[in-house]
Amino acid sequence: MGTIGLKIKLMPTSPDVDLEKIKTDAVVVIENMNGKNPTFEEEPIAFGLKAVIATFALDENSGDVDGIEKNLGEMENVNSSQIIDMRRVFG
Repeated sequence: MGTIGLKIKLMPTSPDVDLEKIKTDAVVVIENMNGKNPTFEEEPIAFGLKAVIATFALDENSGDVDGIEKNLGEMENVNSSQIIDMRRVFG
C-alpha cells in the first residue's frame, strides 16, 4: 500500500473567474474522493488568465485518479482539468 502524489492543472473559463472559489470547490471534490492535504498554486498563462495547480496525496488503493480529474473538470467555471504530475511518494 502506497501513496500517490498528484498535481492537476485546472483551467478557468475566463480571466475574470474567482480563483478562490475554484480552490474552495476543489478542496471539497478532492476530500470527498479520499484525497488528502490539498494545496494550490496559481500559474500565469496569458492575457491575465491564471491556471490553478492542485497538489494533493491519494492512497493508491482507495483513490480514483481518473474520477478526481473528471470531477474537477466538471466544476463550475472550470474549462478543463489535466493531470500534470503523478508519482508514488514515500514517508
